[in-house]
Amino acid sequence: MATVLLLFSTTFAIAQNKTTKETVGWKLGLALYSYNASSLPEELAFAKKSGVKSIEGFSFGKAGTELKDSIIMTLSPAGLLKIKALIKKSGLHMESMYVTGGNTIAQWKRDFEIAKALELKFVTGEPDRSMLNSVDSLAGVYGIKLALHNHWKGASQYWHPDSTLAALKGHSNFGVCADVRHYPKSGIVPEAALKKLAGHIMALHLADIAEFNNTQLRDAPVGTGVVNFPKIFEELKKQNFHGTINVERDQQDLPNNLISVQQIVSYYLKTLELSQH
Repeated sequence: MATVLLLFSTTFAIAQNKTTKETVGWKLGLALYSYNASSLPEELAFAKKSGVKSIEGFSFGKAGTELKDSIIMTLSPAGLLKIKALIKKSGLHMESMYVTGGNTIAQWKRDFEIAKALELKFVTGEPDRSMLNSVDSLAGVYGIKLALHNHWKGASQYWHPDSTLAALKGHSNFGVCADVRHYPKSGIVPEAALKKLAGHIMALHLADIAEFNNTQLRDAPVGTGVVNFPKIFEELKKQNFHGTINVERDQQDLPNNLISVQQIVSYYLKTLELSQH
């Protein structure tokens, strides 16, 4: 087992060094939800070992023992300053955060206040259609965009790219965070969805899924499922995409998801390099 881990670590280190060869202008990041069984300090430690510099937080994560493992969205302004300092000390850059939002302006204002305190570029979320105008207005007031995220049919109002496009219409402060592993669960080909959303994509969640039309599945190791990543990268290049690709792992591997996440990063770098030749 030790030999296998050493071999993977060596391969991963080589793959990391290829980041300097990337010419497409994409940022590689990590959704901290990949380590959601831990609290923020441990998540940051894992993220540093994952081979990324950019991270996306989630507002319902635990803040750590110093803050009594309070949920991030419940922290006081002083508590938010502490986690901001913790992130800075880690050397990582938190660009965005997945937020739960809610059905009231007060709940969404809370999330934008968190984003402001942490100096985020945008928040990722799935507001109810009844809240679209209000959330767009708040995003404009705070100067922080909202990236509409998709889960699968039955779990998200934005499972289909057409519903996402409808929500974008008339809302200048919205963009898209496309989760490519959720589209197949609803029978949608990921690269076809991205093509429809051209010009609106701010970020992606990079993960894989084993088969189409099965909403019960958790994600699969990247490169083993039905998501065609070379075609996705080709489509993003056609769109002149310059956003962030956040790798993510839902399935919990013991003792944690570090090896799985490193596998995703390594696969991404190798696949991207091959697509440039």
